[in-house]
Amino acid sequence: MNEHLPVISFLLPFATAICMPMVGLKARGLCRPLALTAALAMFVVSVINLFGVLEHGETRYAFSGWPISTSLPDVAPLGIEWVNDGLASVMLVALSFLGWLCLFYGGPVAPQSLDGRVVHYYVLILLIISGLTGIVLAGDIFNVFVFLEVAALSAYALVGISGGRALIVAFRYLILGSLGASFYLLGVVFIYATTGTLNMADIAQQIADKPEMMTSKAVIGGTTFMFIGFGIKMALFPLHGWLPGAYTRAPDAISPLLAALMTKVALYGWVRIMFWVLGAGAEIGQFHLLTLLGGLGSLAAVAGALLALSQEDVKRMFAYGGISHVGLILIGVSQGNQTGFAGSMFYLINDAFVQAGCFFFAGAAIHHHGARTVSDLSSIRRSPWLITAIIVLALSMIGFPPTGGFFGKWQIILGALEAGNYLAVAAVVIATLLTMAYFQRLFVCIFGDSQPSDSADELHPSLRLSVGLTVAVVIVLGLYSGPMIRFFRETAASAGL
Repeated sequence: MNEHLPVISFLLPFATAICMPMVGLKARGLCRPLALTAALAMFVVSVINLFGVLEHGETRYAFSGWPISTSLPDVAPLGIEWVNDGLASVMLVALSFLGWLCLFYGGPVAPQSLDGRVVHYYVLILLIISGLTGIVLAGDIFNVFVFLEVAALSAYALVGISGGRALIVAFRYLILGSLGASFYLLGVVFIYATTGTLNMADIAQQIADKPEMMTSKAVIGGTTFMFIGFGIKMALFPLHGWLPGAYTRAPDAISPLLAALMTKVALYGWVRIMFWVLGAGAEIGQFHLLTLLGGLGSLAAVAGALLALSQEDVKRMFAYGGISHVGLILIGVSQGNQTGFAGSMFYLINDAFVQAGCFFFAGAAIHHHGARTVSDLSSIRRSPWLITAIIVLALSMIGFPPTGGFFGKWQIILGALEAGNYLAVAAVVIATLLTMAYFQRLFVCIFGDSQPSDSADELHPSLRLSVGLTVAVVIVLGLYSGPMIRFFRETAASAGL
């Protein structure tokens, strides 16, 4: 297997983003095809890389020839490495495909007021994809911070790129996102002061050799700060204040990218540190970390769905639904067993596509029918593509077979039952019932007594293909959930579960 494939996956969007301004000076119309080509090439490379990992196992890439290991026992590793294991390779495939799909979808619904900012628009999208790729592959805790900020700074700019009230929510996103990054970096400082290293594998080895290190105030404080930072980035309730406004006011072409990837990759980053660095048995003071995560996840799952039920704006409803699903994923990983972990990782992948599909639906409804609120949705009754899409997506979010959402939730519930955590089971069930309630409200407005408008029922081909592919992936994930869940069980075993 070519060990350079993960780096190539990163360089394709990153190098294209660097070259884009030069291309835009001569031929601005080439920006979109160039961005689509880079994202598609990244997806192809990621798929090849996944098959290589499945066949040959995990690989680690050391940058610039700096060795990661050292023959001196008291000298920390100086090099930077990327970890290309099973979990990272699957995330890379999902990230690259969703990045391409969101770029493809965005053409017809991109802000019409961009004018000379078209080049900036595509540069920022490619930088987000590059930054998230770095988070997925990073093998040290400081480079996670670097790539978090690359993706976040690009997201702040994209949220406010259309101007107007979007600038206000972009500024709020900037303040809270910077606060989260500061907390995370402060945690990195505490961990480095204690261990003398930033390499994840080296930190994990030190903790394994000296378990008493986890009782150190520096490690407890560092872990707490890192979790708060990631909590803000993943929009964990009640640290979610930036998300509803950002997703609602962001351009319709940008909301799917943010909803599908930003919070999911941040959640992945915390899972990586939680299990591959701190260990599944880690404690903060007198609190078992997984127990704390389970409680916060249960609160987020129920609160997010409850808040979604009270929303009138369609994009805002889906945004709160995403907050609820972050909670469900945390419930799964907090059970301390392979069943819950596998279910949550499978649900994370599935929910990334579901969130993208929901915001594809919302953007198409706004663009073609002017339906921005739930009460306006009767106008989409003449669009069979949108109707079919929202039905399948709703079934997945609620958790009906054969969609991927059912199998993910089922494994999370089984994991909670295996752990004897009936509170977590109740939280999943309550969140599911609330999700059913707000989709029932949505479908009543679509199929109710009000007369649909005479708006055209033909979607732009890009919108039709984007929505159709997302729905197809959600169904395929459900049909092939068995092999994927077995794969994630093996990943859980490598994480010490």
